[in-house]
Amino acid sequence: MAIETMKKTVLITGASSGIGAALCVHYAKSGYNIGLMARRLEQTQYVANQCIALGVQCSITIGDVSKEQDCQKFVQDAINQFGSIHILINNAGISMRGIFNNTQVEVLKQLMDINFWGTVYCTKAALPYLLQTQGSVVGVSSIAGFKGLPARTGYSASKFAMQGFLESLRCENLETGLHVLIACPGYTDSNIRRTALNANGTAQGDSPLDEKNLMSSSQVAEYIFNAVKKKRKYLILTLQGKLAVIINKISPSLADRLTYNVVKKEPGSPF
Repeated sequence: MAIETMKKTVLITGASSGIGAALCVHYAKSGYNIGLMARRLEQTQYVANQCIALGVQCSITIGDVSKEQDCQKFVQDAINQFGSIHILINNAGISMRGIFNNTQVEVLKQLMDINFWGTVYCTKAALPYLLQTQGSVVGVSSIAGFKGLPARTGYSASKFAMQGFLESLRCENLETGLHVLIACPGYTDSNIRRTALNANGTAQGDSPLDEKNLMSSSQVAEYIFNAVKKKRKYLILTLQGKLAVIINKISPSLADRLTYNVVKKEPGSPF
């Protein structure tokens, strides 16, 4: 048996930048072979080269998670090269900002196609192999999956859907050994906000957040890595995120007011 096939394998979507790229490097440093999937060839190859320099092998699939056949190819490429899969991290995602009354329905559909269906497609393709290794499925979600955020109707809907899917998957597999983690990073220094869609479906460009106060992608990657290692069910980062979940359970009305006020204070807020 070739030495490469003896290593564990992790598959990561949205691997060309941000949290996805940081996860690739973190897992490579720990000796995992990496399956990368993203839409941008040059950036994905750059991340893969960083991993290869750390002594691991990489499988690269250029594709769109909203297309089921691309997700199937992603998994098959990794199986062809490595023979097994131990971890799938559904990281690819897109955000939005716009009041629903002014937002095109197509924007919400695009959010669901990428954030929800992308997770479903990749998990469906990888699940038979993950069951063989009693591996892990990870969904990189958001506090928006616990608490609906104003001006993020499509984003919140897609993350609620993702979390419902993953919770159901976890419950179905209580006796198979499959591990399912829902990870909610909070505001992170990544590309997702700059590519977030506005009400017309175009990228908003500059982020409305103060970037210097955000958690780094490498920090988030380390937290997720450790949560998978410990087989945690949930990972909620930042005090603000934890408080949002607790307050929403205790007093939904207060949570609505606090959440609205936070979004209202954002630069360029639609409120």
